[in-house]
Amino acid sequence: MNDEHVDAAFTAAVQTALTGQVEAIINEGDGWGHLEHRQLAERILALVAYGRDGRLLDHAARLATRLRELQGPSGLFAGGDNVDSPPDSAFSVNDLADALWLLRHKPPGAPRGDRAAGHGPVDLLDPGAAEHGLVDLLDDLLTAVTPALTRGGVHTPNHRWEISAALARLHRLAPDRAPAERVGQWLGEGVDIDDDGLYSERSANYAAFVSNPSLLAIAEVFDRPDLVDAVERNLDATLDLLLPDGTVETVLSRRQDQRQPLPLAPYLLPLRQIALLRGRGDLAWAAGLALSQGIVSPARAATELILDPGIGRELPEPVPPRRPRHRVFGAAGLLVDHRPATTTVVFGGSDYPRHRRVRSGLANSPTFLRLFAGAAVLGDVRLSRVFFGLGPFRAARSLVERDRGSTTATLTESVSASYYQPMADQLRDARGHYALVDDGRFSAAMDFGRRARDEVSLTTTVHVAITDAGAELTVDQEGAAVDWALELAFRPGGRMMGALALDEHSWQLDGGEPAVYRMADDSITVTMIESSMAASHAVPAYEPGEEYRFLGGTDAVSGERLYVAGRVPGRVRLRLAADHHVG
Repeated sequence: MNDEHVDAAFTAAVQTALTGQVEAIINEGDGWGHLEHRQLAERILALVAYGRDGRLLDHAARLATRLRELQGPSGLFAGGDNVDSPPDSAFSVNDLADALWLLRHKPPGAPRGDRAAGHGPVDLLDPGAAEHGLVDLLDDLLTAVTPALTRGGVHTPNHRWEISAALARLHRLAPDRAPAERVGQWLGEGVDIDDDGLYSERSANYAAFVSNPSLLAIAEVFDRPDLVDAVERNLDATLDLLLPDGTVETVLSRRQDQRQPLPLAPYLLPLRQIALLRGRGDLAWAAGLALSQGIVSPARAATELILDPGIGRELPEPVPPRRPRHRVFGAAGLLVDHRPATTTVVFGGSDYPRHRRVRSGLANSPTFLRLFAGAAVLGDVRLSRVFFGLGPFRAARSLVERDRGSTTATLTESVSASYYQPMADQLRDARGHYALVDDGRFSAAMDFGRRARDEVSLTTTVHVAITDAGAELTVDQEGAAVDWALELAFRPGGRMMGALALDEHSWQLDGGEPAVYRMADDSITVTMIESSMAASHAVPAYEPGEEYRFLGGTDAVSGERLYVAGRVPGRVRLRLAADHHVG
């Protein structure tokens, strides 16, 4: 690769980040003695990727010796709450296998030369490095763990691809039918990606850190361009999920990140690889944004650059995504609408209405609306109500309609609770012994399924009409006469004006003056344009529901919170108008 074709900014960033990581490893003293196996494996890969000083390899050998102490009879590594876990061990194996490959091989065309001159982030290992005792240590570790990964199972969708990537790397080190056949079994289930480019867990975190890099590794070893296609589809989706603050939308996620923003940075390497492979200027633009957020894993970035120096070539001319545009992720119940001055997100794809429980692996977030207007961000809009402890509004159905250029999302939900009648004569037990049954809200020894019931219901319909300035929000509720509160939580750091202060961080819109939330030169104004409801009996607040209350927990959000409150039945309409000048 000629110097004039090298992306100097990328290679320099990797070089600097790797140097910083190696220095931190050396300076941590004996602190590594208490690390878990994945942290040890990552350190070994960093030291090997840097690889100019035999002392670094000696230290890597000490880390590998510690890893051997963590290896159980099965060959799997101990650590964490997943006991004797093939997928958890696979994360370490991916790093260890690449470290061993680097020690044994000189990849053709890998970057060499004086780092200060910008000829690449790392040099190849010094002559004789392949004979270092570290090679035997790593070989022993990987030989011991291979049977367990070849036979082992998983418990989340992305684990299939992490294990398969580890087996692919082991197969590259020592071609063997068993690992290759096992990868074939996992791939035979089909990659869990839908027509919109979302993996089944709908998680930006696991797409970035596990599924995308794993599928690309498997594709390289086993020549599977269809897996590259799957990654490209996910990156297409990611472009539309990308928010103005440089994070990827996570409200739709079925994993831990559904309440945490994820920067674009961990997508860097797949973005570069696909941008170069497919000549994608839009992905090149995204790769530039990801790089500006920093190198998340220097060891991995440096290793990929050694194994595939082509990833360090200059990217195609960057092409920013066009505005306006919008994307409906139908299966996930998500609308993302990008306008010149605003981005609006509407979510109606919670798993809660169908599963009736909060669980890891389900999309539980009650946030149904976000609005971005430069520095002013309405991060979470939620509808809370006091109704049998069933928690906040989570849409059971969502419908997005387009009419003459306008976009409207309609979210609906009906919930109910029961009062139970006496047991029929023929079903009574004189001892008073009845089955312990889950009512959907709680459990009791009442054998609920064999009793007549009186139901109390509540139906909510939310309309979100997207406008160039923001959105118009209409909430209709009918059924039981209960208090409700619409919570609009703004990202902290700004100033609320025109609303009634409830405490230091919460206010109430009483239907008079509009409320304005200003951050720097940007603002979002909330105006009540229609209201037909009785006043609420209680001071408005967020109610997380019995599933959280029973455990002493909550899923409440922080920030500067503006409330609109009332009692069912009734309607309220709000205008959310952003003032953000794009310049």
